[in-house]
Amino acid sequence: MAKIREGYMPYLGHQTYYRIVGERKGDKKPLLLLHGGPGSTHNYFEVLDKIADLDGRQLVMYDQIGCGNSYLDGCPELWTKETWLNELVELRRQLELDEVHLLGQSWGGMMSIIYECDYKPEGVRSYVLSSTLPYNKIWETEQKRRVAFLPKDMQEAIAEAERTENYSGEAYERAIGEFMRRYCSGPFDENAPECLTRAKKAGSEAYLYGWGPNEFTPTGSLRDYDYMEKLKGFRRPCLIIDGEEDLCSPYIAKLMFDAIPNARWELFPYSRHMCFVEEPEKYNRILIDWLNEND
Repeated sequence: MAKIREGYMPYLGHQTYYRIVGERKGDKKPLLLLHGGPGSTHNYFEVLDKIADLDGRQLVMYDQIGCGNSYLDGCPELWTKETWLNELVELRRQLELDEVHLLGQSWGGMMSIIYECDYKPEGVRSYVLSSTLPYNKIWETEQKRRVAFLPKDMQEAIAEAERTENYSGEAYERAIGEFMRRYCSGPFDENAPECLTRAKKAGSEAYLYGWGPNEFTPTGSLRDYDYMEKLKGFRRPCLIIDGEEDLCSPYIAKLMFDAIPNARWELFPYSRHMCFVEEPEKYNRILIDWLNEND
């Protein structure tokens, strides 16, 4: 089993938790993982730990400020793309991650896109955009299209929440729960990997003020996220991954594939929003091959 090292990085007067799996070996560049949310924690990425053994490659994951072991709330003004992107810059500096591959899932993929397009970082050998989005409106439109497949009472509960801007109540929570079960993840039982079932401190404030009250109502600081045109200037090799029943629908994935020069696209036919959980062997194989091609 690969060695695991944990630590904390000072950031904005707070602490950012990181977790490093394995050692740097030869010419293999570390894989740096950006989790979703905002506020979802690194936990689910632990299913990828075995890549450190299978490929002899170091993995670096962390809890972005506002969640998990980097939990913080009562600071709504912090939850902006600048806060999280500057944290990524600082993490790379502190951990001397001069050359890396960057894998971003969901919101982490948005971070990857912002990073490449606006920061133009040096030393990123490749990107893996896993179940993410190029602009908010298409995400909102695709999720609302799927809401129409829910039972009528659930559609009505969601419509009432949008009309009143009261995103609470038993009927609404039941409807969102069913929507997320169909297109995101869960439920996880006792046979699931421990990292998926352990208690975690999700960053609910970070999610609300950064994104919004649910997946199809982007009202937070990221509400104007639109990188569709900027994708055409992507400079690095890029692998796009999504699932057939993913929040990132095949249509969304194809938009990114068509826009990013020389991108590759892998569709996972039996997956929702966490392809590395639902089709792990295929995900690991494709990811390892990609990383070795682009070291």
